[in-house]
Amino acid sequence: MNIIGLIISGIVIGLIAAAPIGPVNLICIRRTLAFGPLNGFMAGLGAAFGDGVFATVIGFGVTAVAHWIEGYSLYLQIVGGILLLSFGIHTYLTLPDPSLKEQAKEKASEPSSLLRIGLSTFALTMTNPATLFGFAAMFAGLTGLAGGQPTLFQAGIVVISVFGGSALWWFILTEVVGHLHTKIDARVMRIINHSSGVAIALFGAAVLVHVALKFI
Repeated sequence: MNIIGLIISGIVIGLIAAAPIGPVNLICIRRTLAFGPLNGFMAGLGAAFGDGVFATVIGFGVTAVAHWIEGYSLYLQIVGGILLLSFGIHTYLTLPDPSLKEQAKEKASEPSSLLRIGLSTFALTMTNPATLFGFAAMFAGLTGLAGGQPTLFQAGIVVISVFGGSALWWFILTEVVGHLHTKIDARVMRIINHSSGVAIALFGAAVLVHVALKFI
């Protein structure tokens, strides 16, 4: 497979990894509506870096790291479940105040806030071992199409393209949703906060229940 084919394949893998509606998508949408596209994109970019780490582990065949993640998958799922519950509860309890809307937007656009939301979604992505196995399956399929084990250069091209594909999804999502945020008033934002908070918390609860069932 030529370089163009590898780039396209990597972008598609990144899009497939990022696009399904899940907790990070909900967090990204909610923050875009509340604070604007830049804040939402930073939330997505944190997840894109997480996808890039998993793609690197699989693409470069870092078996030791993959085995370490697999060995601690239950602990990672517990941490991820707790993080999701915390995100959900915080989102649900965040009641927008029209008088503080602009002040909140300014605070959310500060570098420290942008970095913090990016790190939080990166942590959420890294505590989901299922993502690693998903990348393993997609890279296995790509290896079959390529007709053999890729070289380090080819693997590097795919990994960079995966990150680019994931980041592209978050850019498109936040730009589309961003066009709506000026039309959202406090009442609608309250509904969005409540519904997304419940959904994110349910994701976290489902993860923790799934882990708990393994000990029964």
